[in-house]
Amino acid sequence: MPILDGRKVSKEILLKLRADVSRMEMDNITPKLCVIMVGKNPASLSYIRQKQKACAFTGIAWEQFDYETDVTTNELIDKIQELNEDDSVHGILVQLPLPEHIFTPNVIRAIDPKKDVDGFTAYNLGKMFLSTDFEDLAPCTPLGVIRMLEFYNIPIKGQEAVIVGASNIVGKPLSTMFLNRNATVTTCHIHTKDLKYHTSRADILCVGVGKPDLIKEDMVKEGVVVVDIGVNRMPDGSLQGDTDFKKINKKASYITPVPGGAGPMTVACLMENTVKAAKRINNYK
Repeated sequence: MPILDGRKVSKEILLKLRADVSRMEMDNITPKLCVIMVGKNPASLSYIRQKQKACAFTGIAWEQFDYETDVTTNELIDKIQELNEDDSVHGILVQLPLPEHIFTPNVIRAIDPKKDVDGFTAYNLGKMFLSTDFEDLAPCTPLGVIRMLEFYNIPIKGQEAVIVGASNIVGKPLSTMFLNRNATVTTCHIHTKDLKYHTSRADILCVGVGKPDLIKEDMVKEGVVVVDIGVNRMPDGSLQGDTDFKKINKKASYITPVPGGAGPMTVACLMENTVKAAKRINNYK
């Protein structure tokens, strides 16, 4: 049972980006990522550290703006507009989730699509529907899944791809990206009547809902490729995905571990988007 090793693939991507950044710096361009962090959510702080580490490795400049949880929506939007107008900034990321009193859609909408390295603005999401040619700044987790499948030469065209989870950040854009690559796509969610019926037909099964052991061994077929995007903190402090890894790995042809699968790919693709944004903003080839 081969593992889809996200750490290995992400390292390859980051090494290539480090060379790209080094070449850009010779032409006086340093890609820069600005991160807005509200509060001290432990999971968010962990993600931020991983992103900062990847920036340090690749040579991407990093600037972080920390706010207390009582910050207003307008204050965040004002900061984003300031960063939009700063020519030295190429990527703007607002670490989610935000506190409940903040209207997140307006905060995301304020980001200039050219600097939207998370790929969450309506403009960047909408362009993805056209074709792979317009996946310019795709959401990082779906992009990471595609990059990982490509690295392991796993065919997508003509395959039955089942996505469990329909969020705007993962499920919906991932379904679109599979469709762009000519897979037959089924998107399941909390209202799906018979989840097992759909998952058991999957050639490629991607799960990202945040529910440990949602997908059991009897819900997948022999030879399935499983990408587990879920991250669940268990009572003992360990991390676990949304699938029963120990049992499903006996049936799967490929499967991602948690941690070490989709997570590192998300961070690597954020770096990829930041470098891509810097190149596009500076008309740099």
